[in-house]
Amino acid sequence: MEQVIDFMRRLDANNEREWFDAHRAEWLRAKARIARLAEGLIEGISSFDPSVRGLRPQDCTYRIARDTRFSPDKTPYKNWLGIFIAPHGKKGGYAGYYLHIAPTGDRLLGGHMLTSGLYCPEPFVLRSVREEIVDHGDELAASIAAAQGFRLNESNRLKRVPTGFSADSEHADLLKLKDLYIEKPIPESFLLDDHLLENALDEFRRTYPFVAILNRAVQYAYEEMM
Repeated sequence: MEQVIDFMRRLDANNEREWFDAHRAEWLRAKARIARLAEGLIEGISSFDPSVRGLRPQDCTYRIARDTRFSPDKTPYKNWLGIFIAPHGKKGGYAGYYLHIAPTGDRLLGGHMLTSGLYCPEPFVLRSVREEIVDHGDELAASIAAAQGFRLNESNRLKRVPTGFSADSEHADLLKLKDLYIEKPIPESFLLDDHLLENALDEFRRTYPFVAILNRAVQYAYEEMM
């Protein structure tokens, strides 16, 4: 993993196509290392969350090229790498488990991070999750507390409880959230540890009850759409 982190640092300092083309062989080696890690995470997470069984690394990893069409930042490449293990892959719309690698910091999460949960859900999915909070808020709160070392991200939230839900709800703070995920910043030493895969799986295993509750609501939302 040291070579991956080193490459990403140098890419951030030389974020242009000419430099990338000259170092493409290094990128291919880094990409292969991330694919192997993704494969290990899929297999390991499948042991406690069977809903992700059968995924491939390409279902859970992201292109290094940025989409600059609507961004004032025209740098062509991301300065981070991510692996998102969730039912039906990264584009499936379900909650899952995410490893974020950002050696130089970034605007997305700020640095190396483990997260579990649901990010930018579709409106009909978010409504289903909020209904789940109304019906089973205590269970969801308990699953967050059980994920020791993780914290609830509350950065993307409404000022008021959304229309159709009680402002007096015991779980009003959860109802205000537009994303539902828990996070744990990790030091670079976590990524460089020889037992990175095992350590990441140990962390994600504690978040499974939280993810499972969210995906119960997500599944219901998609069934309702059929």
